[in-house]
Amino acid sequence: MESLPPELSPTGYLAEVRRVLEHVEKTQLDGVLAAGALIADSIAAEGVLQAFGTGHSEALAMELAGRAGGFVPSNKLALRDLILFGGEPVDFLNDPKIERREGLAKRIYELAPVEPQDVFVIASNSGGNGVIVDLAEHVTSLGHKLIAITSLEHTARITSRHSSGKRLKDFADVVLDNGAPYGDSVLPLPSLGANVCGVSSVGNTVLAQATIAEAVRLLAEQGLTPPVYLSANAIGGDAHNDVLEARYAGRIRRAAS
Repeated sequence: MESLPPELSPTGYLAEVRRVLEHVEKTQLDGVLAAGALIADSIAAEGVLQAFGTGHSEALAMELAGRAGGFVPSNKLALRDLILFGGEPVDFLNDPKIERREGLAKRIYELAPVEPQDVFVIASNSGGNGVIVDLAEHVTSLGHKLIAITSLEHTARITSRHSSGKRLKDFADVVLDNGAPYGDSVLPLPSLGANVCGVSSVGNTVLAQATIAEAVRLLAEQGLTPPVYLSANAIGGDAHNDVLEARYAGRIRRAAS
């Protein structure tokens, strides 16, 4: 029996969110465990978690870097780094399709405080834009472990915009599927002939935090104290965080990120 399309309503959207959560729990846990192990190995080796995404997938990098409950040794890499650290003019980002350009990712990497033991997490729903594929190709060529968070349904239906013809998932040590459909949005709007209300950010966030949970668990299991942030708005948070940030001075960026 063919299932009915989801209802265009808040409850319809929440039903789709539950579908994404069920997808992650039923199909992605092995990948989450593998990704958590890669991150734990990097942190144990005094590495840093380097996170990157463009467009709405930049939210994934914000989810992983510099937030309460996450690792202090973490950086959010971004296209704006080319302005903040690379001397490009402010209007450099005025091109709404800049994420499709090749040749920028290596500069972003070179501007970052990266060390060989660092692990990368790159998010892209489509997995086929130039900057994303460029960075994935570059970091893996240098020996970094790479975790990709993408929509397997969407990426399977696109033609890569990268000259190699490859997509983000083709370079990753671990691929995590966020459960988003082709086009990301899930609720039908007949008058538009398309869907509205995306779910990729929900899937990305759940995968990211589940992966951090596994990495923290593994570090604690090894007898290490996981270097994680406390909320700066909780008592003792600033003092705790200041000590850890000093430990990673020169390896993490906060003020301009």
